Amino acid sequence: MSHSYATDAQTKSADLAATIVISSTPEQIATACASVESFLHRHSPDQSRWFFSITFPTLICKIFGFDEQKPQNPNGNGWIDILASANDTEISCKVFDLLSPTGVLMSSVTAVDRLSLVKYVFPIERLPEWVRLTLQNGRDCGVLSDLCPLFKGRLKDGVPFQVQLNILEYYLFWFAYYPVCKGSSDNHVTVRTSVSKRFRLENWAYKSIPVFGSASKPRGNEQKNSDNGNLYIRLLCAYLRFFVPLGDLNAHSPYRSSLLHYSSSYNICVLENAEFFVHTLIHFWIVDNDFSPLSVKQCKSFGVELPLRSILAELPPTDVLGEVANVFVKYLNSSLVPNGVEGCDQMELIKAATWKGAGSVELNSREMFSSVGSIGYWNSCIQRPLYRYILRTFLFSPVDTPVKNVSQVFSLWVNYMEPWAVSLDEFPELDANTVNMKRDCKPHEYSSSWQGFVLSNYLFYSSLVMHFIGFAHKFIHTDPEVIVQMLSKVINVLTSSRELLDLIKNVDTVFHSVPAAGSSKSMLNTLYRFVPSIREQLQDWEDGLSETDADGSFLHENWNKDLKLFSTSEDGGQQLLQLLALRAESELQVISNENISNKLQLVKSVKTQMGCLFSGNVITSYSQCKQSEKEKHQEIFRPRTGGNRQTTDIRYRGDWMKRPISGDEVAWLATLLVKLSGWLNEILGLNHSWENGSTSSSTTYVVVSGGGGDVYGVKDTMRLVVGGVMTFYREAVKFMREHGMRVNLRMLASKKVVTVLLIAVAFTLLKRMFSNLLC
Repeated sequence: MSHSYATDAQTKSADLAATIVISSTPEQIATACASVESFLHRHSPDQSRWFFSITFPTLICKIFGFDEQKPQNPNGNGWIDILASANDTEISCKVFDLLSPTGVLMSSVTAVDRLSLVKYVFPIERLPEWVRLTLQNGRDCGVLSDLCPLFKGRLKDGVPFQVQLNILEYYLFWFAYYPVCKGSSDNHVTVRTSVSKRFRLENWAYKSIPVFGSASKPRGNEQKNSDNGNLYIRLLCAYLRFFVPLGDLNAHSPYRSSLLHYSSSYNICVLENAEFFVHTLIHFWIVDNDFSPLSVKQCKSFGVELPLRSILAELPPTDVLGEVANVFVKYLNSSLVPNGVEGCDQMELIKAATWKGAGSVELNSREMFSSVGSIGYWNSCIQRPLYRYILRTFLFSPVDTPVKNVSQVFSLWVNYMEPWAVSLDEFPELDANTVNMKRDCKPHEYSSSWQGFVLSNYLFYSSLVMHFIGFAHKFIHTDPEVIVQMLSKVINVLTSSRELLDLIKNVDTVFHSVPAAGSSKSMLNTLYRFVPSIREQLQDWEDGLSETDADGSFLHENWNKDLKLFSTSEDGGQQLLQLLALRAESELQVISNENISNKLQLVKSVKTQMGCLFSGNVITSYSQCKQSEKEKHQEIFRPRTGGNRQTTDIRYRGDWMKRPISGDEVAWLATLLVKLSGWLNEILGLNHSWENGSTSSSTTYVVVSGGGGDVYGVKDTMRLVVGGVMTFYREAVKFMREHGMRVNLRMLASKKVVTVLLIAVAFTLLKRMFSNLLC
């Protein structure tokens, strides 16, 4: 280009950016969209450098509301928020056409990226939490591109490291970040780290770098509105359909069957864009602040230990991401529908279920599947992050969290467990390759063709159900009606098909047994080959979660090393579900004033479903469990926090002393007194069961000489006193053991007791002080 023409393009780009900046009404937004389309139509890709250097960053700012030139509007000042508030469908369609993957803007983006005219550096402060902390820490940054496919070839050395992206990748990063910043609310804990207050353009610069916000502000504070709007969801569906077509991506390659395995650069680009977009959504929405973002086996193979547990432990996922994550996961599952119905390609999922290290996408995982874009590959990408996303929601959601806020994540879990129920009608405007599939693929019930999916995702149907039961017990007092509805839905999924329920039970049976010799053709023995991968998944997917004293749990100390859903033990799924149903019935009777009969009928239907799940062995009324409650107390939740450690080796099964710390207690004092009580109980032997056979042998008597009843001297007197004290001590300990009593000093941690003690001490000190003054 001539210098004068380049200067003219730069000037027009700057003028267009100014037009975009002042667009704050629907009419101005429509004008700005028309101006952008007109500019791109008049300029070829090699003439659009200045547009993407100057105008495009400003356009992203205005679309998503990241502009910080003006004070923040609490309702959002981005185009998406403005149009959602105005409810202007016509202008929303114009913005959608501008940002559509088949529109003139994205066509220009693709053309300019082929010429590699513009590169961007994405700000570290807006990356997913685990990536941001890893890059700021400086350790193991060099192998991050090998550990995470998202950063392969995009992480550049420097101080600090830089994430360099082309135009399309840069836009998709900001597109994925938008709902993350929208999910930042007052009750969401954001990890804060020290960031330099001076943040200059050259710190981001590579060739042309837009500035989105000051680095001194923590990520996620740009927006507070929790409504993403229909426009964003429409764009998400459009990008998923365009970048991640349903079915095998290799079907787009005309040379797939060639002996030379030739594929054009275009087809390679299709695969790379699909992989990039999927991993972008996974890490921004699902992994984000997970303290164990990558598989343990994968990190160990590189000798890497990410320093995240001490910072990100006990943080729940970002709020209100459930809606967009649900659309994303449901779309990926919809690629399974035609294959599941026809019984095709399920061997890839069987292969994933039996593969050592299944559930984590390692470097050699591509060799396991026929292609990067195959259904088995996408499912292996999403398994571990999604499991931990749902699990962290159940474990780490604060007690004061409204149950309805968790409903989106719960729906995500239920929808994932029923891919056969997904209808392609939920994703309109599919491409031509999927029209024929859409005609024949209506929601179906479970069939044997889905066995591979269930086996490769078995923990979603077993272990995660146990964690949901723990969540339900924790929140049953906040909204029992919603909890009962959730419980009914989960049990309904497990019992929706006899074939599905038999498969889940058979896997549980072989998991807790050893293969029988001489019967290798039996149904059960054919499932033994899946047990090693399920055990490895259980250890890897629940990595870093252990029990402590911060909260309660019905699961025993090795809860993440075993499957307990069909166990009949005290901490098994059957007992805990029965107790949950009884608690729900009691809570509804106490707090419900209207429609009590309908609500109790719902509990009754849940008990009927439980009878189907456990073959009829279910307590049906509160009166049936009164006798058992006299014999054993309700098991109290024991918490999970970051790190494979326990703060104490003291175990109290059903002991009220181990209940969660309440608001009327001094937390540190309660913890100290619990530990002191545990030490005393250990010394006195009160933590062990009292055996009837040991009573006579352990009883000690004080033998008094028969020489007379008189006591002579101080020694005899002291001996008698000490003997009496020891006898009283032994009898008291014996009495406590026989009646299952324990030393419990926790009551002294009550704020009322502490207040009385402080007042008494203060009164005594003041009395002595005034006495000394008067004297």
